[in-house]
Amino acid sequence: MSENAKTPADFWFDPMCPWAWMTSRWMLEVEKQRPVEVRWHVMSLAVLNDGKDVPEEYREFLGQAWGPVRVVVAAQQLHGDEKIGALYTALGTRIHNEGRGVTDEVVAEALAEVGLPASLASYATCDTYDKELRASHQAGISLVGEDVGTPVIAVPGANGEQVAFFGPVVTPAPKGEAAAKLWDGTLLVAATPGFFELKRTRTQDPLFD
Repeated sequence: MSENAKTPADFWFDPMCPWAWMTSRWMLEVEKQRPVEVRWHVMSLAVLNDGKDVPEEYREFLGQAWGPVRVVVAAQQLHGDEKIGALYTALGTRIHNEGRGVTDEVVAEALAEVGLPASLASYATCDTYDKELRASHQAGISLVGEDVGTPVIAVPGANGEQVAFFGPVVTPAPKGEAAAKLWDGTLLVAATPGFFELKRTRTQDPLFD
């Protein structure tokens, strides 16, 4: 990698996860502060929890979660990776910041905003690209284990090894140099041999801005 090259940061997300959304907004700030380029990939809370005994309320949420991630995968398969980040932003802004949840209108507006065909919305209710969805999900979750969720981030380490981690879970999304310092610290602990977990109880919901 040349001296001026940006470090690729592979980011796995589910459009429905509010905490992944917060982390993704932080990563956009990191791109402004550090030589980092985010590469977006899908993972799925529905796939992650497939066959598990979960509360009925969460089961309903997981049923809704299939639609957006299938649309994103279809867009990727049919139109390439270039607009995946923008589509995630268009979906997430409506789902999370505007509090509109997942509706046909939300998906249609998001596709139109980034210049993708309206016909992609039809993939929300079909399994055409579920094989590719599951493969993308597995590529991310295999780096960190089955007992975490979304997001997963992976970067190349100093010695060529891959450094991957779940999170960080943070709200509100840090801005400016605060975002850069969190990135530096996250990489430091994630790259420490034998380091596995640093956690405390969440005391507030995501703060969208």
